[in-house]
Amino acid sequence: MAEPTPTPEPIVRVKRLAYRDGVFAAGERVVPAETAIAFTYDRMTHAVMMATPADLEDFAVGFSLAEGLIGDPADIGTIETVSTDLGIELRMDLVAARRAAFTARRRHMTGPSGCGLCGIESLSEAMRALPRVADGLTFYPAQIAAAIEALGAAQPLNRVARAIHAAAFWEPRHGLAVVREDVGRHNALDKLAGALARRGIAPASGMVLLTSRVSIELVQKIAIMGARVMVAVSAPTALAIRLADEAGITLIGVARDDGFEVFTRPERLLQPVADHVA
Repeated sequence: MAEPTPTPEPIVRVKRLAYRDGVFAAGERVVPAETAIAFTYDRMTHAVMMATPADLEDFAVGFSLAEGLIGDPADIGTIETVSTDLGIELRMDLVAARRAAFTARRRHMTGPSGCGLCGIESLSEAMRALPRVADGLTFYPAQIAAAIEALGAAQPLNRVARAIHAAAFWEPRHGLAVVREDVGRHNALDKLAGALARRGIAPASGMVLLTSRVSIELVQKIAIMGARVMVAVSAPTALAIRLADEAGITLIGVARDDGFEVFTRPERLLQPVADHVA
């Protein structure tokens, strides 16, 4: 019997030639790994994504929740991670009721790193109505600043590779509870959603932190999670702002050392904000 293919490391060391100050110098750099990840349900392939090979069971659960293939981690009977020369298969066996629903709606989707809407077959599916998150939950600006500051030191892969996104969850009582990293920003968020679901942590009890820009796909995933507040270090798109507002999500962007900007639902901030904010 052939030896199983080992799971790739999430970061690798490569040779490089650097040019600085008019001089070439040979050396090495640590870069993120990027691996084809196939999501299969009862041996039927649903999607193939390019992702960082880390926290793969969280990825399997979070992606399945975001796709609406399951409603709870218990809807997956088993998860098996199978490495091959071409990539990794996340083989999931669904419980009977979910298996029937999956067979009825089965579709294929293949996309590049962090592809959030690849394979969507209609405009109505891409712009589907989002669940509205519950009202309530408030934060002080100082708490948001503390969360962003904590996130910077809690990214072990990015600390060495400097090219990896993170999605994290911060709670008022516990601080930074979970951090997940991936070369794809959508993948990092799926991994976070899976980790929270598997641990029984309610996303509505804190805020989701993102190291990327905010586009529609991230808002969609956060609305499905049920998180009320999302904070990103970069700016959102106009459509992301519109959908976050419709879903009742407080969207905070451009969160840096010197402050942040609130784009929707400022009532969750316990300090006055500009009147013109929607």
